[in-house]
Amino acid sequence: MAKIDVSRRQLFKGVGALALGLTLGKILPPKAQAQKINASRWPWPYVKLDPKTTAELAYESWYHLYCGAAVINSVFSQLRKKVGQPYLSFPIKGFMFAEGGVAGWGTICGSLLGANIVTNLIIGPRLTGNPTGTLMGSEIMQWYTEAKMPLYVPKNPKVSPDKIPHTVSNSPLCHISVGKWMKKAHKALHSPERRDRCARVTASVAYHLVELLNLWKEGKYETEGEFPSGEFGITAQYNCEDCHGENVPEPPGEED
Repeated sequence: MAKIDVSRRQLFKGVGALALGLTLGKILPPKAQAQKINASRWPWPYVKLDPKTTAELAYESWYHLYCGAAVINSVFSQLRKKVGQPYLSFPIKGFMFAEGGVAGWGTICGSLLGANIVTNLIIGPRLTGNPTGTLMGSEIMQWYTEAKMPLYVPKNPKVSPDKIPHTVSNSPLCHISVGKWMKKAHKALHSPERRDRCARVTASVAYHLVELLNLWKEGKYETEGEFPSGEFGITAQYNCEDCHGENVPEPPGEED
């Protein structure tokens, strides 16, 4: 039998490499191990998704991820299975902070924040020279403000549909959208009806998001999105009077 001469250093190197390989094998899913991650190259690979399936995923996941992360999950969980990377490595639960208009502050509706994250990651941000991802997000926000929410009725609703009235927010802000609905429904913030209403709004946004992404994938998408700042000279929305009344601030012009 041939003599095997292995030094202590070589032995420790081999054991260390084996341990590292076993550790990575536990941390990373099989697809992630086999594919090279390149999340900074756009567009990300996308395959057309079914809007109804996506909406159902958003509705159900709202109850443990809430609005923003639920929209992201409804799209990315499917693409993890159909595409793999970079979706396998994306930390969906890290965006649960979007609930309640971002950390409960009632600013942008979390479902809209989630939709903008999805469009800007799949299509790419403006810095790539292609503004479509940002404009699609803007279009979804405008659509949200004008729609009689919630639009989507889930297959197995947790609350009877006749207890969920429809309202038009005229704003992308959570506290206005939810507040108008609560006033019409006469329901408190923590009521089952209000919670189910927001789950349905999240499903409605996810449905429309996939509709637009599918058009983009087919090369048929023509954006209707705009940048309000270009019109007003300040970051703004189109219903300033709802909050400011006649006291809408006028920013100085370029020459000032």
